[in-house]
Amino acid sequence: MAAPGAPVTVTVTYSNEKHSIQVASQREGGEPTLQDMAVLIEQVTGVPVPFQKLIYKGKSLKELEQPLSALGVKNGCKVMLIGKRGFLAKDLQAEALKQLDKRIKGTAEQFMKTLEQIDAINLPENFSDCKLKKKGLVKRVQVFLAQCDTIEGNIGQEMDKLQSKNLALAE
Repeated sequence: MAAPGAPVTVTVTYSNEKHSIQVASQREGGEPTLQDMAVLIEQVTGVPVPFQKLIYKGKSLKELEQPLSALGVKNGCKVMLIGKRGFLAKDLQAEALKQLDKRIKGTAEQFMKTLEQIDAINLPENFSDCKLKKKGLVKRVQVFLAQCDTIEGNIGQEMDKLQSKNLALAE
């Protein structure tokens, strides 16, 4: 058995791939935990921690805060990973967000044009039911515009997160 705090070498099987990883504790002097291993597995396979199902000796490993030794995982052990990548590669995320932002701005512009067209409709005074429907339509289009603004803000936040991560990695 490895000394407490010593790195543990584990073979991870994912699909048809095998990865040998060396798991060390992220805490000074602590034992490597399942969380430490899961983070390394994410880096190697691209499967995010929340979407990983790790199996060792037929049992699912779930308690991320547990030391590997408490789970019986030792040097040379084999752990099977079940999970899906299903996520866009990090280098493509910024471009995808830019394209999505462009599409949302185009959609918002179309809604603005629609509002202008609705506004240009002149109805006689005795068409009160049509005026009510026109007012309801304006409100619905305004809701869509507000949703576009919210989405645009969320895209901006995600772009900021990506930029800050890229800056942190560059340092």
